[in-house]
Amino acid sequence: MSDYAVFADPDFDPNEYANAVLAGDTYPPQPGKTKSGKASNLAPPTEDISVAVSKLTFNIEDVEKQLKNVVTTHHEDLLTQAAGVTDLEGSLSSVSNGLNELDSTLDKLRLKIRVPYQALQSNVNKLDRLRQASDVLRRTSRFVILTRRLELQLAEMSKGDTGADEGKAKAGSEKQNVRSPPVDGTASADIEDEKERAISKAALTITELTALLDPANQEENSEDSVPLTSVKAVAVQLPYIDAARTRVTTDMEAMVITGLATLNQSLLASSLQTAHNLRLLPNLVQNLVSDLSDAVEGRIRSAFDLTRLSKEILSKDTSSAPQSLLYKSRVRTEPTSVTAPQWTAALWSSLESLIEEMADCCIKVYTLEKVLKLKRDPVTQVVFLDEAMKVLENKPSSIFWTALGQSLEKQSRDAAKGSSFLQQTLSTGYPRLLRLFQSFFAKISVETDTIYTQAQQSPETVLVLRSLSHFESLYLSRSSNKLNEAIGQAFAGGARVPPGMSEGMNIARTVANELDSAKFDPLLVRSVARYAASSLDMFLQRADGMITRERTAVSLIGPVATPQQVVNGQLATCLYHCWARLEKLQEEYPEAVYATLKPSVTNMRRVFERIVDPLLAAIRRELAAITAKLHRMEFSGDAFDPMSAVGGGPSPYMKDLVDKLAFVKTEVLSQFNVTEMHRQWVIPLVQFVIKTWVLHASIAKPLGESGKLQLTSDMTELEFGLGAFMSDKGQGKRGADWESVGDEYRALRAMRQLLFLENSMLVSSRYTAGLPPLIVLHHILVRSPIPLPHSLHGWAEAEYVRWVEEHTEEEAWTLVEGDLSHWEKITEAEGKNPVVAAEYIELARTVLRQAAKRDSP
Repeated sequence: MSDYAVFADPDFDPNEYANAVLAGDTYPPQPGKTKSGKASNLAPPTEDISVAVSKLTFNIEDVEKQLKNVVTTHHEDLLTQAAGVTDLEGSLSSVSNGLNELDSTLDKLRLKIRVPYQALQSNVNKLDRLRQASDVLRRTSRFVILTRRLELQLAEMSKGDTGADEGKAKAGSEKQNVRSPPVDGTASADIEDEKERAISKAALTITELTALLDPANQEENSEDSVPLTSVKAVAVQLPYIDAARTRVTTDMEAMVITGLATLNQSLLASSLQTAHNLRLLPNLVQNLVSDLSDAVEGRIRSAFDLTRLSKEILSKDTSSAPQSLLYKSRVRTEPTSVTAPQWTAALWSSLESLIEEMADCCIKVYTLEKVLKLKRDPVTQVVFLDEAMKVLENKPSSIFWTALGQSLEKQSRDAAKGSSFLQQTLSTGYPRLLRLFQSFFAKISVETDTIYTQAQQSPETVLVLRSLSHFESLYLSRSSNKLNEAIGQAFAGGARVPPGMSEGMNIARTVANELDSAKFDPLLVRSVARYAASSLDMFLQRADGMITRERTAVSLIGPVATPQQVVNGQLATCLYHCWARLEKLQEEYPEAVYATLKPSVTNMRRVFERIVDPLLAAIRRELAAITAKLHRMEFSGDAFDPMSAVGGGPSPYMKDLVDKLAFVKTEVLSQFNVTEMHRQWVIPLVQFVIKTWVLHASIAKPLGESGKLQLTSDMTELEFGLGAFMSDKGQGKRGADWESVGDEYRALRAMRQLLFLENSMLVSSRYTAGLPPLIVLHHILVRSPIPLPHSLHGWAEAEYVRWVEEHTEEEAWTLVEGDLSHWEKITEAEGKNPVVAAEYIELARTVLRQAAKRDSP
């Protein structure tokens, strides 16, 4: 088969083969490869054409022989296949018949489905074109109707403008002609109302026209709808609609500006309705609030602009000065010492104008917000404020207050940094600046919900005043310096010359003056109170450091007060007069203000008490120790006391007691120049001395007749001594107000009578009135052989008296009852005769029963 490989190639081309033979080349051609002559089965290049033809002929004959051999060899199979061809023809004919039937069926279906479908498709396309045409006609018809309506509405607007102009002209002519009748204001108002309604309707019409022209507002299923702008009749009217929209928008903006300027809520509501109809309400409100905020910011910047202030002052000077004296000078941003008053007046005048303009802008913002809250769309019932909040971050009033506070803080702080004059003027005159802002709050409170009173301050007012915190800090620093200077002057003398009454009153007066200067403003007075409390705390620290707590500060040896007592007395006097004056501020200022000062005032009183209380305790101890010397005296009936004064005078201990009282009054308590407190100290001391002496006198045992007389003499001396102790320097009589001493003085007077009563009278309240039951019990035991309670327990008289003072009367009665019971048991155990004390035991228990019955409810 290799001889026929070239001819068996599927790409065999006889023409190319013949050309190769004629050219003597190999076939198929093999580029880049040189073949040898024996490698090719084709004729060599030098071979003759006749040879090639003879080879082909030979090969064809050879192929024919091979075919005959194949047929001969496989003739039986070929005959078998030829016999099966007949059967195959029958099958093929049946398939051909089925295909023919299928073709006919397809033709029938084509006639029943495709042809109607094509007809239906054509009709649908026609219907769609009709629908589009109908939609265009419908929208065009609506457009024409709205356009004609707009023309009528614009005509009404023009008519309103003409009527308004005629009304103004007529009013002007009436001003010139006084005799003419008055103009009917109702007619002019009706014209304005008709114009407002016409503008609102025109805005609604323009919005509807815009919606018709905008392809984005078409239905979702009409993506292939024809835009109205492609209609020539509609396109011709577009410039007219744009002009109408511009006119309505201009009139609406003019109405808004007029409504805000005149605070006409009706006109403002109508203009906002027009803006809502034009779908411009959110942007309009945003622009209005922004414009008002920008206007306030610009005015604040101008008010703190010293260059502008300098030019104004220079222009005034130029206009008032003669022409011959004029000269050009550079613009100053700081005044001289000569022009400082003029600059100050100009600055305050500028700030007053600023407050006026701020109030106007604030009222406009609140009027706008009020109308937005009340106004609703008549169709959708949407509140205009909710509609505006779609683009606003907060309510218009909140945005305005925030912008006002930020602008005021920034401009004032920057101006103060660049000008020492402005910083000094506004910090020194900060109360005046606050009064300007209070007038601002008062002006806007009528139209707004802003409150600024002593009891309540709106957050908006606090926000604005905090923007002035720089000047407030400077003012408070000056106020604090005044207080610190007063405190420094008080301690200028050091421990040698401690502060006294005048210094304490000066400090309190300084605090009161600073508070009074800030009293008009609730926030400022609280800040001043905080700074004053800090200064008072510093004052207390310095005073507490000077207080002497050594033993000499409470020593009562005499004959004069110690230097430490003098220093402590001066400090206590200073503290007393300071807090006494500061306590009166509670009646003058609100509770919140005084609550700031109250801890400092309370601490001041505590420091005062830390000075006084140890001294008073030492005085009580000293007087109690002198009174306890009573028991060193002999009060028995038969003995004679050589220490007693001749002629029945007072005992030596009583002289010491009276002398000590005089020393305490003249040397110790006199160091404290606190007249109001002296009475609070003297009366309790007098009560303590009487109570202590009566207790000691009631347990003086043995007690004879001469002892009773001696106690009576001591009582008289004690009464005179206490009377002198209580009397004031300017009081003529020696005695004092004994009624203020109370039960103790009545007990002292009754003690004189108790000493000389019969035994049977001791249980009668008629004779023992004014005496505590314990004193009567003591006196009964003194007359009896029964030992006193302190003797039974082994106590000294002073210890027993101290125990009685520290415990209740019921506990003291129980102690006496135990003493009686103990004596009865001891007497019975020792076999002694109890009759000698039976009378006294019965008297004591009768007194105990009466006391218990009196105390029982």
